[in-house]
Amino acid sequence: MFEYPLLVPGGLSLEQQSLYEKITAGPRANGPFTIVHDDGSLAGPFNALLFAPGIGNAVQELGAALRFHGALPDRTRELVICAVAAALNSEYEWYAHSRAAVVVGVSEEELVQLQAGTIPTSASEGEAAALELARELIAEAGVSEHIRSKAHEHFGPSGLTELTVLVGYYRTLAGLLAVADVRAPAETAPDRGHSSDQQ
Repeated sequence: MFEYPLLVPGGLSLEQQSLYEKITAGPRANGPFTIVHDDGSLAGPFNALLFAPGIGNAVQELGAALRFHGALPDRTRELVICAVAAALNSEYEWYAHSRAAVVVGVSEEELVQLQAGTIPTSASEGEAAALELARELIAEAGVSEHIRSKAHEHFGPSGLTELTVLVGYYRTLAGLLAVADVRAPAETAPDRGHSSDQQ
């Protein structure tokens, strides 16, 4: 069975080392979940990105822009990311962003509801509109005019763009995590009945 080797700093090419330093510097390094293992290898999707550093750099830059330079409210962003993680059974993505969500004020009850595939009853109108849009984007059945209009009312054209790219980005990471077979840390993995091909 193929597994991505865990790359450590001493064995990286110059391009990989440059990407490694970008990933481990800045606001990511101070987040609520681990991105570097004790041996120096990268956690989550980041180790896999090192194997294609040109693409990996573009991916990490997009992720940094969405998380740290976007215009969406922090709660809205993390609610949507957690909804994507729950819908796609992405174990590591849920592990990481359920923690990030708590930091920005998402409650444990809201996380339970997201994990169950429902919109939290305490969500604001704007948050609910964002989650409804995310649900339709994940389903890949098109976006209804009603849902698009509600999201537009709360976020405008720029917000619609950001929400759509946010969902697409975390869908991409969920796929990469599945291909690389990256699980949540054993001591924190939720009991969701995952098989080996569901992350």
